[in-house]
Amino acid sequence: MFDKLIKIALQKRLVVLVTAILLLIFGTYITLDLPVDVFPDLTAPTVTVLTEAHGMASEEVEMLVTFPIETAVNGATDVRRVRSSSAAGISIVWVEFDWGTDIYTARQIVNEKLQTASTALPEDVDKPVLAPISSIMGEIMLISLSIDESKNTENLTEMDLRTIADFDIRRRLLSINGVSQIIPLGGAVKQYQVLVSPEKLTSYNLTLNEVLHAAEELNENSSGGAYMDSGSEYLIRGIGRVQNLEDITNSVVAIKDGVPILLKDVAQVKIGPATKIGDGSANAKPAVILTVQKQPQTNTIELTEKIETALSDIQASLPPGIVINSNIFKQSDFIQTAISNVIDALRDGAILVTIVIFLFLWNIRTTFISVLAIPISIIITIFVFQLFDIMINTMTLGGIAIAIGALVDDAIIDVENVFRRLKLNRQLPKDERENSITVIYEASREIRAPMVNATLIIVVVFLPLFFLSGVEGRLLRPMGYAYITSIFASLLVALTVTPVLSYYLLSKSKSMNEEKESWIVRKLKHQYEKTLHFTLKHPKTIAVSSIAALVITIFIIPFLGRSFLPEFNEGSLTLSIVTLPGTSLD
Repeated sequence: MFDKLIKIALQKRLVVLVTAILLLIFGTYITLDLPVDVFPDLTAPTVTVLTEAHGMASEEVEMLVTFPIETAVNGATDVRRVRSSSAAGISIVWVEFDWGTDIYTARQIVNEKLQTASTALPEDVDKPVLAPISSIMGEIMLISLSIDESKNTENLTEMDLRTIADFDIRRRLLSINGVSQIIPLGGAVKQYQVLVSPEKLTSYNLTLNEVLHAAEELNENSSGGAYMDSGSEYLIRGIGRVQNLEDITNSVVAIKDGVPILLKDVAQVKIGPATKIGDGSANAKPAVILTVQKQPQTNTIELTEKIETALSDIQASLPPGIVINSNIFKQSDFIQTAISNVIDALRDGAILVTIVIFLFLWNIRTTFISVLAIPISIIITIFVFQLFDIMINTMTLGGIAIAIGALVDDAIIDVENVFRRLKLNRQLPKDERENSITVIYEASREIRAPMVNATLIIVVVFLPLFFLSGVEGRLLRPMGYAYITSIFASLLVALTVTPVLSYYLLSKSKSMNEEKESWIVRKLKHQYEKTLHFTLKHPKTIAVSSIAALVITIFIIPFLGRSFLPEFNEGSLTLSIVTLPGTSLD
């Protein structure tokens, strides 16, 4: 099969050459369009259940809210682990499913189980809700909103800042495809506050529950059906929704002796900030911090660009004095730095490979043919990524970087043998010389078996990566895909493109008349000859030294440090301060 492939490539050499050129052109275009991230997507199918329990202590939340929900979802189809966190007033339950489970199927399963769990929860506990689907990569961006007092002509406050963040900026950013959640922190949350006077309640002979009941029902519309008159239909509506503070103050609490008692008669109604349970600041000044989370399988860099474009449009419509800063933290900066470092390593590796090949072959044409296998093999790998929807990340680029030296092995073996056979053919008398295509075909066929076997042996080394499960498999498998794909691509190039280029560049080259090898090869052969003689004279010494080195290495391995991943420096410093419960933020 491989011999036939070589023969077809030489017969259709112009087609092969044009195909290789088109591959380079279109492959470069596709490479620039592929999604980029720092790691493969490691997000396990996880459903997060949030339940608010206002006024409950963490122990009560755990016993009355978290435990019933955990009991309901435990044992559900494909659930592999359930975790929870209970704090004052809130319960969070994470339901993790087996890898490969469709996230929407998982959410449906959890939602069905919550129908059962809801009946076991206390009456004053809010209904459990499912959090948005978010990537495990955490926050991709932090955005700050602050007030520049020198331009604050409208006397905006922290409460105005938080209101703009909640109702303008957050909603606008959530409409961007790929954003899963925007979590605001800091500022002052706007509240309509009803401050009841106990003395006035006593004087009107009212209770606090009556005021609470009136406040709960004052912001509602009601329907009175329809009224038919002379063939016309009129809808009857009771308009009760409040539009301003005055509507609240004029709400009726009760009627005593035919006289309505209004809310303003027993309480002071005002707009004020809610009690803070957290705060935010930027550059030591009060600010609202927006935390942006993305959906799984979303290109972080592209999503960051969309968010920054939207923020530019929002900034133009904001009141003077409000400053948006999107440069506090951006995961895309770290991704671009990481990818850039790997690309630099690829570039440097390719340059070193080129230099080494040239020093050994000492021929520009053979070096060019051999090195060309690198970009073509990488481009073919990129096409495979595009076909199977694989992202460009540090692991896939790392696999290509590891393979960078091996990518030229097959091409070097082929071109070196072709070069040697063409040189021998040139040295024959003219009437005994064979056709260049025949020489190239026979030379390529000669080394086809060892070339294919060597490629298969290299591939076998990486096969264990595909048997890893869990996070390890999700992380390392793309590196194996990239390495094996690029190695097979280099084999394909060596069987097709390399013979064709050898025909066009080497068959009529003047270098065929030179009989000497490069000076560095002659020097190395001379030194190797000395080393070989010494080795053959002292076989026992060499064998004992090798075994001793192996034993020492095995002994050292248990003392080496171990880590699943190296530490990553994202250019930010996080300080965590723990204080006694109840400590004031001020």
